[in-house]
Amino acid sequence: MTENQITLVEAQPGDFPAFKRELQDAFAVAVVDEFGELPDGPIPSDADLDGAMSAPDAVVLRILSAGRPVGGAVLSIDRETHQNALGLFFLSPAEHGRGLGYKAWQAIERRYPETLVWITHTPYFEKRNIHFYVNKCGFKIVKFYNAHHPDPHGPGPNDFPGSDEGFGFEKVMKVGRDCRR
Repeated sequence: MTENQITLVEAQPGDFPAFKRELQDAFAVAVVDEFGELPDGPIPSDADLDGAMSAPDAVVLRILSAGRPVGGAVLSIDRETHQNALGLFFLSPAEHGRGLGYKAWQAIERRYPETLVWITHTPYFEKRNIHFYVNKCGFKIVKFYNAHHPDPHGPGPNDFPGSDEGFGFEKVMKVGRDCRR
């Protein structure tokens, strides 16, 4: 197995506490870089993560590089409409800049080839994420969430500074059932 080979493995409930801590640690880096400190409590909150990870259509994936955990994703997979969502996606900060995020995203796309549309979102200050989704993965910005147009699935305005503003992204994979776009 090569060093940068990516595999995806469904996380087991016993792994959820470690998964949540790793995700919160990864998300904290951007918040501290932008705002200088974390608000009280982890971001996202344990309650928000528990809700996302236990939703009926949720799939919690570990991202492995050469067999070792380097990140994860929480997806919502709609097996009827095939309009799926990337709710949470992270790599350990020590793994940034090695192309693993893009390889992980490609592996997710391959895992769900019936997907017609992927959606996701990120806070406005997450320039790294915006670059990744738009310039690397081919998403288009389709929404700007703010106080006048809040993200119905996103954090509340009091979760952390700047969490009430962000972008919604969409990636159209197929038009109809058999045409690659």
